[in-house]
Amino acid sequence: MTIEYSDQQIRELEQIAAALRRDSLRMIYQRQAGHPGGSLSAADIMAALYFHVMRIDPQNPDWPDRDRFILSKGHASALLYSALARRGFFPAADLDHWGELTCHLQGHPDRLKTPGVDMTSGILGHGIAVGAGLALAAQLQGRSYHVYVLLGDGECQGGIVWEGANACAKFGLANLTAILDYNKVQLDGPVQEIMPMEPFADKWRSFRWNVIEIDGHNIGQILSSLDQAHSVKGKPSVIIAHTIKGKGVSFMENKAQWHGIAPNKEQFEAALAELGGGSK
Repeated sequence: MTIEYSDQQIRELEQIAAALRRDSLRMIYQRQAGHPGGSLSAADIMAALYFHVMRIDPQNPDWPDRDRFILSKGHASALLYSALARRGFFPAADLDHWGELTCHLQGHPDRLKTPGVDMTSGILGHGIAVGAGLALAAQLQGRSYHVYVLLGDGECQGGIVWEGANACAKFGLANLTAILDYNKVQLDGPVQEIMPMEPFADKWRSFRWNVIEIDGHNIGQILSSLDQAHSVKGKPSVIIAHTIKGKGVSFMENKAQWHGIAPNKEQFEAALAELGGGSK
């Protein structure tokens, strides 16, 4: 069954995605460290997951039947923290202290410190394997929660991603959905030049996954693809979301140098103006 989404629902999620982008840039600018490019590219995906799709309870972050989210590309932590704060897991004022030694918001998410974080992420590539464990646990325990894993395209160059993918297929983990932020740019340049991953979709199919390809900045397509993934039986799904590195800020878009540097004051103010201005 195809679910229709209203224009109002889509507009509201687009506005949330813009707010997540502004929050992320503000945090990165204030700290003068972080990863703006990959945070901006995944904001629409995060808005759809945290503000429409996932079953979560900010008042009970350890609810056993909650859906799980794994930020495998952990360097985009500013985006995750923005979503968690706006969803009510902790005060928005905490975002101003991101990265401080005494703050629960560290450079990479830590499940022992931050409410709403289901996996500590550091080295790239572990997300699918950990997600496999969580999804398999749900099956064994008879729980109905779903596991979502957000991957970067560059991290898929690591073999551990494919070990995890193979395990997901072996156990028929239909309760796991991977979303690939395919912005095609990594730290040192275009993915196609550093270590080509195409044919990407065929790689996932060869690992016996259900593959869906979408425009990762089209909220309607994101929501529909997640619905489609939920309807698949007997195998995990991967949503290959074609995105733009630095989406929403013209001078950052598709530029490798914005993978991991912070904007200066002039750049920050220009970026905010393009994203609608302000921090709210």
